[in-house]
Amino acid sequence: MSRAEAGTPAATRVREQPGVREQPDAPAATEDAPPATPAPPATPAALGLDLDKLFAARLYAARARPYLATALFALHTVESRQVPTMAVDRYWRCYVSPAFVDRMPVEELASVWVHEVSHLLRDHHGRGDRVARERGLTGPGERLRMNIAADCEINDDVYGDGLPRPEGAVEPAVLGLSEGELMEDYLRQFTLGARTLSMAWLDCGSGADGLDREWELGPDGAHGLSAQEQDAVRFRVAEGLKGRPGRASKGWKRWAEEAFHPPQPWRELLGEAVRSAASAPGAGEDYSYGRPSRRAAGLPGVVLPSLRRRPPRVTVIIDTSGSVSDTELGSALLEVTAISRAVGGRRDLVTVVPCDAAARIAHPLCRAEGIPLLGGGGTDLRTGFAKALRTHPQPDVIVVLTDGQTPWPAARPACRTVVGLFPRPWSTGADEDDPGYVPTAPPAWARVVNIG
Repeated sequence: MSRAEAGTPAATRVREQPGVREQPDAPAATEDAPPATPAPPATPAALGLDLDKLFAARLYAARARPYLATALFALHTVESRQVPTMAVDRYWRCYVSPAFVDRMPVEELASVWVHEVSHLLRDHHGRGDRVARERGLTGPGERLRMNIAADCEINDDVYGDGLPRPEGAVEPAVLGLSEGELMEDYLRQFTLGARTLSMAWLDCGSGADGLDREWELGPDGAHGLSAQEQDAVRFRVAEGLKGRPGRASKGWKRWAEEAFHPPQPWRELLGEAVRSAASAPGAGEDYSYGRPSRRAAGLPGVVLPSLRRRPPRVTVIIDTSGSVSDTELGSALLEVTAISRAVGGRRDLVTVVPCDAAARIAHPLCRAEGIPLLGGGGTDLRTGFAKALRTHPQPDVIVVLTDGQTPWPAARPACRTVVGLFPRPWSTGADEDDPGYVPTAPPAWARVVNIG
């Protein structure tokens, strides 16, 4: 017995045994008192969110996809028992279910991290709002379709190379769709039905489709990123992809290219101009027997066609003269993609005509990056108009992307015309041969949109 133990009263002395710590002040059990019931072991869900496991998965994701590290660590984690798995809002908060983290392996959690941050980097919330506004899509059912379409855009190339596919991940093949397309394209190709019944649980938050949820903190909540901070994160990720792409997928490389040419307000104006030009009487309209006319009810035995509105056919004339820079030609190809989205994503309805002093071959739009823009000489877009009007079937809308240094047709074309003008500082004299040169303004019958 030690000296300290010798000076300790016997009644209060604690005797320790291996694995047991006795409490000296605990009252002794009496015959009248029931035996104490041991507390049940706490479940992981009751203990709360396992942040160690969750953040280990995020680190795993950053190592597997180092070009996404900036975005992954920009997300602020919020514990939530109202989300089925993980979800993000438009302010870069990540809502996480404790039960989901508990049952998922770290490697699959890393895949979900990459999936959720991909929604935000690709601006699925902003794009979802635009699609809903343009196509008149309302209600939670349509937002679920957007979430599914956005998942198809991400999941067709996000897994593999260190990231396993989580159970239940939605891929285009599940819906019988091809890979490599955008959310807007997938949205046109399926409806909610038997194939999507197993996806009714899907909820990636407002960051995936733009519709705010009740359980989200909203714009006034803590730890949200401002629009400027979000753009800074996207730029850093795109910069890393452009500088050291490594084994990044084609989808991410395409995204990085477009991130350096962010959507401008005038792009939305251009889309509105195209749609309004095609909405005039007679434009984009045709008779079809696909749905009989309501007037046929008064004529038994007679089937009458109904007047149906189809997406407009658009011919894009791109100015390839020497006064248009390579950067502007690259931007023009991006605008061709934006125009195809403005008419519902129907690439088969968009034709591109490169033109300087002479019109080139009219190229049907398959992939914007595959269109050769030949030229480099003088400018006379009248030949481009003539080429466009000779195509069959004729376009409903002609879109001209030019710097304005061209003569214009004397007569108004049979279809509507939209002119997108590249910016030029005419007041300082942009023409080296004639510093005082000011081009002829586009004709009054054209809808003019200033680019940039």
